[in-house]
Amino acid sequence: MKSFVLTALAGLIGAVQATVQGFDISHYQGSVNFASAYSSGARFVIIKATEGTNYIDPNFSSHYTGATSAGLIRGGYHFAHPDSSSGAAQADYFLAHGGGWSKDGITLPGMIDLESVSGKATCYGLSTASMVSWIKSFSDRYHSKTGRYPMIYTNYSWWRQCTGNSKSFSTTNPLVLARWSSSVGTMPGGWSYQTIWQNADTYKYGGDSDIFNGSLDRLKALAKGS
Repeated sequence: MKSFVLTALAGLIGAVQATVQGFDISHYQGSVNFASAYSSGARFVIIKATEGTNYIDPNFSSHYTGATSAGLIRGGYHFAHPDSSSGAAQADYFLAHGGGWSKDGITLPGMIDLESVSGKATCYGLSTASMVSWIKSFSDRYHSKTGRYPMIYTNYSWWRQCTGNSKSFSTTNPLVLARWSSSVGTMPGGWSYQTIWQNADTYKYGGDSDIFNGSLDRLKALAKGS
């Protein structure tokens, strides 16, 4: 019995600790060796597609094609500008320019990037209630068009300040938590865990380092929507 318990416990610990390396990129990474990233153990990449309703990342198509050819699970992300147009309008723009999802097993649900940007107020001049409404508008439109809720990329400080640490998305939207540290730290907004942890702002093959919180099978399930 003791041996069985120890074996079962070891299996449980292994399952809890299972992670998958990935990374995220934008036009700042003009040339990416996706094949080498895959060979080193990476299995997914999140690629910048759009900002607001008037910017398409010029490298999105080539990045997306390169990631696909290398065998990586991939998806797009949208950098939000909540002060420039509605959440629904930005979701539509994202969907029209690479941010869609299909149940092919290699496409992640789209991700909305929510953080401060240089030259603008941290919360884009919105109250916490208005920000939550804006995010809900984006999320609901994306869900209505794809059947999936977008992943939300943010950090604890921004989420607490700009949404009042809203718990409105913790049961629907996977969390991509930005924290460049040796541990994930405190979860924001009612999420009990992060789906992906952006643990560093550098990665050997370009962009930022991302760690999926689970096994490769669970990553594939996220892509399939199962």
